[in-house]
Amino acid sequence: MMGELIVRNLLHRPLRTIVGVMAVAVEVALVVLIVGLTSGLLTETAKRIEGIGADIMLQPPAASIFLGFSGSPMPIKIADKLALMKYVQGVAPALLQFNSTGGVEVIYGIQPESFRSVSGGFVFLQGHDMQGPDDLLVDDWAAKAKHLQVGDTYNLLNHDWHVVAIIEHGKGARLFVPISTLQDLVGAHDKASIFLLKCTRPEHTEDVMDEIRAVLPGYTVRPLKDFLSLMTSTNIPGLETFIHAMIWLAIAIGLLVIFLTMYTTVIERTRDIGVLKSLGATRSFIVRALLTESAALCIFGIAAGIGLSYAVRAAFLAGFPTLSILITTEWMLRAAGIALAGAVLGASYPAWVASRKDPVEALSYD
Repeated sequence: MMGELIVRNLLHRPLRTIVGVMAVAVEVALVVLIVGLTSGLLTETAKRIEGIGADIMLQPPAASIFLGFSGSPMPIKIADKLALMKYVQGVAPALLQFNSTGGVEVIYGIQPESFRSVSGGFVFLQGHDMQGPDDLLVDDWAAKAKHLQVGDTYNLLNHDWHVVAIIEHGKGARLFVPISTLQDLVGAHDKASIFLLKCTRPEHTEDVMDEIRAVLPGYTVRPLKDFLSLMTSTNIPGLETFIHAMIWLAIAIGLLVIFLTMYTTVIERTRDIGVLKSLGATRSFIVRALLTESAALCIFGIAAGIGLSYAVRAAFLAGFPTLSILITTEWMLRAAGIALAGAVLGASYPAWVASRKDPVEALSYD
């Protein structure tokens, strides 16, 4: 009986039901996409940095895990000291420059030979390695996003670069240029942002790190194998607060819409509630009916929200191929739980109001 009652109630005002379902769908999609976007970008960035293949990364004192904001205060001659250390196989200095023109990206200025000694070299899909001072290497994802081909000229940092190769993604940055040219452009002569070190054997990593700390006290020394664990929202100042704020906003949207939907339902069905109570329906039956109806509305909204999340992600990736949105089962379940809790909370007061209506007054309501 209750199932049929709920179905009829939902179909009685189809437009209102659709609005309620879409409100929950937006709530779920907002939670899934906000978390998916932040975690996806962090995870993908960390994987690219780990993909370089180095064992150790040396940064300036108090450096951030956001490499593009580290600046370039370190003399490049530090590489000579590092290369002489025991168990060090290769050292690659890199100058990192943040660029926001035409998209947010970090440009790596590198020495091809030293970078190759640490990373094992690029996988060239088209073209060849750097040979001139204005050569630019572009990874396949960035080439697709920027519509670049080998032989094109690309203006970056108010400088014209020649695209000489399309490389496989996953080696730190998406754009690579000669370090000497980038130093001249940004006024960082003989400077580097980071040093990437390759040890003779992975088990020597801790020994090399201890020696670096002794020779260069105060500098930030990180093992690259742990970099992925560092790139989380809890380690990024303000990011976790932003995520929580967006989740609470989504909860507020769903809760208010469910509240208005169910409250309107109670007002419109005052006579129906009076009929049910005159037939012997108890207060608990009325409350359960309205809460179950709200839950059913929410379940449809959750399903629509998950579908909306995948649709929005597909649309974003079509327009921005370098974007990474990580949709996980864990956060889909969390978003569903948040939406369901919000729906029950939003329907609680209208259900309580309905259960307390006097049958005589309800039957006389017009």
